[in-house]
Amino acid sequence: MSEDPHLARWNARYAAEEYLFGTEPNGFLRAETKHLHRGWHALVLADGEGRNSVWLARQGLVVTSVDFSPAGIAKAERLAARFGVAVKTILADLNHWDWPREKFDLLVGVFMQVFAPPERALVFEKMKKSLRPGGLLLLQGYRPEQIAYRTGGPSTVENLYTEDFLRRAFSDFTILRLQSHDTVIHEGSGHNGMSALIDLVAVRPAG
Repeated sequence: MSEDPHLARWNARYAAEEYLFGTEPNGFLRAETKHLHRGWHALVLADGEGRNSVWLARQGLVVTSVDFSPAGIAKAERLAARFGVAVKTILADLNHWDWPREKFDLLVGVFMQVFAPPERALVFEKMKKSLRPGGLLLLQGYRPEQIAYRTGGPSTVENLYTEDFLRRAFSDFTILRLQSHDTVIHEGSGHNGMSALIDLVAVRPAG
């Protein structure tokens, strides 16, 4: 059976020795350090080469990293070894993964915009249920305006986020911050230049 073209594309992008999105954490994630606590159990989705999961482990969190690319997982494991931290890596397609329920204190989804709307709706519901009551969601993505910038991200407008969409999608969460902004980012060669971003910080209600 031939390899799925989408998977083949990502394996090829991760095949180089250099890290496509760099080895430093995403700027939004780093900026939210004030919300993080040592010992928290964190889940990092579509983690690619591991820059975000490894950084969280360096902050003292217990981290699980999920990605569907074997090449990405291998580089994440090498990065964790380079920094001398432990990250549990799971090779899985999020559409078909057996998601744990109410296990994580923190869930991180950075630029995980590979899902068409029907798939995304299901993934978002599983994300919510994987957080413990009181758990924190950190989500960053591109807005539709990103297509004109051409500095990274999907070319399919349906996969991008707006404030109205995220407000409705997480209406059952307590939204601490939902912000659109245009910012220059430098994250390896994969994300480089002016970018149309949107940040969501939200909490699963404790009740």
